[in-house]
Amino acid sequence: MHRSALPDVGRTAMCTRVQPIEWTTDCKSQNYDGIVLVTQSYDTLPKELECLKAPLLDYSSVDCGLGDEVVVLKVPGLPGNRLVFASTGPVNRDYDDVRRFSDAAVNGIKRAMKAGMQRPLLVCPRHSSYDRSTLVAALGALHALYMPLEVREASVKPSQYKVCVLGLWVDQEAQGKELVNLASALESGRLACRDIGGSDPERMAAPRVAEYIQALFKDSPVQVDVVSDLKVLEKEYPCLAAVNRCANAVPRHQARVIKLQYCGEGPVQHTLMLVGKGITYDTGGADIKAGGFMAGMHRDKCGAAAVAGFFQVLAKLKPKHLKVVGAMAMVRNSVGSDCYVADELVVSRAGRRVRVGNTDAEGRMVMVDLLCEMKEKAVCEVSPQLFTIATLTGHAIRAMGPNYSIIMDNGAAQRSGNARQWQKAGEVLGDLFEVSSIRREDYDFHKGKSEYEEILQSNNLPSSATPRGHQTPAAFLIMASGLDKYGVDSGSPLPYSHIDIAGSSGPFPGVPTGAPVLAMATNYILPSA
Repeated sequence: MHRSALPDVGRTAMCTRVQPIEWTTDCKSQNYDGIVLVTQSYDTLPKELECLKAPLLDYSSVDCGLGDEVVVLKVPGLPGNRLVFASTGPVNRDYDDVRRFSDAAVNGIKRAMKAGMQRPLLVCPRHSSYDRSTLVAALGALHALYMPLEVREASVKPSQYKVCVLGLWVDQEAQGKELVNLASALESGRLACRDIGGSDPERMAAPRVAEYIQALFKDSPVQVDVVSDLKVLEKEYPCLAAVNRCANAVPRHQARVIKLQYCGEGPVQHTLMLVGKGITYDTGGADIKAGGFMAGMHRDKCGAAAVAGFFQVLAKLKPKHLKVVGAMAMVRNSVGSDCYVADELVVSRAGRRVRVGNTDAEGRMVMVDLLCEMKEKAVCEVSPQLFTIATLTGHAIRAMGPNYSIIMDNGAAQRSGNARQWQKAGEVLGDLFEVSSIRREDYDFHKGKSEYEEILQSNNLPSSATPRGHQTPAAFLIMASGLDKYGVDSGSPLPYSHIDIAGSSGPFPGVPTGAPVLAMATNYILPSA
């Protein structure tokens, strides 16, 4: 298939199907060809799984390291006569978290596939300290079973999966349907997020992201509107248009603003307004990335990908009384004779004169006018809450390490305890957050340094070398969008939170995690455990 060829809508829709999942209460069901047991210790297995305890006890008599590594046992009478034991290891409640179960499930499923299983039965009895541990293990297994979009589309059988079916064991029938429904819905959101965020800069160039989204939400409760006209982009989103200026010369790289909306049944009680950074490839622009740092920059679209993923969960679970408005800023930060440059003055949608300090700080540029538009609409919405989601700064990784998202509230959001709520929600399914704060120094950092500009977009250092390098961009977004006029001292304060997923979006090389889709779903959609 030529690079420029677009897959038809039917093929795209078929390629976004989730790995088939089913449930059973019978751990000896011969519908499966092996068991993958995820638990802390075989000593704590419930009576329904007593048949798994004896072979593990017998194995431990000859290997005292049982539990340190994933092992495969031959056990006559079990499905496929095979048992994969993937221990979570000790779960220390002082510092541990539910990721023990997803990590063990990932390792167990990978070992099962290596052993040749095509119909594995995942058995993870609920842990007393983690009500959702079984769901978390299922999501871990599904993460291991994800097949990249390019691989699926290149396959002779586009519906091919890594295994034929993933079975999930439950001890009560009433739990089975809910577990499968939740796992399938959440994974469908993460799948869309991984497809968009992880695919290469040509397969998921902005126009092709738009096509993927239109196919994904065809005949769904999610409304899609794609803005592609250059004059509209220049008028409505001037900061975004500045970043797009160089890429616009190449038709397949031209920017798209993808707008999404979901409105659940019943009177709206809460409105979420999401803006996602979707840099399809980040060269750094005129401040070009050097020394090999350009590799992996196709992953700079994971913020917008997360917005799409959350809407996919909405489409599947259809929560009532919730309205969600989303915007995906899909732009390529190209380098060339027409690229925007440091020292350039750009007037934002809010009418603020912005001095470009570094063209590699393009993420805040493509989001700021969309945030301003959300601000304009928010004053007419019911209980609105605004968010930006982005793989924004290397400083986020330096400050909190990999694997953690960072959330920062403005004053109005902080008063409602929003960041702590997100952090608590993230702990349920292992989509973890650290809470940071926006301080006065962050606003001072972005004040104009001369009469020419009101706001400085960035300094000319990497964020990782800049004090408070992940906090200051949130202040810029508030200032340049005009949200600073809607603070707690105003007559109509608007809650706003900035989420930096540079650390949590996933390793490169490797598969994106889908963060923070699970935390968002837990916070706003999932029933209480």
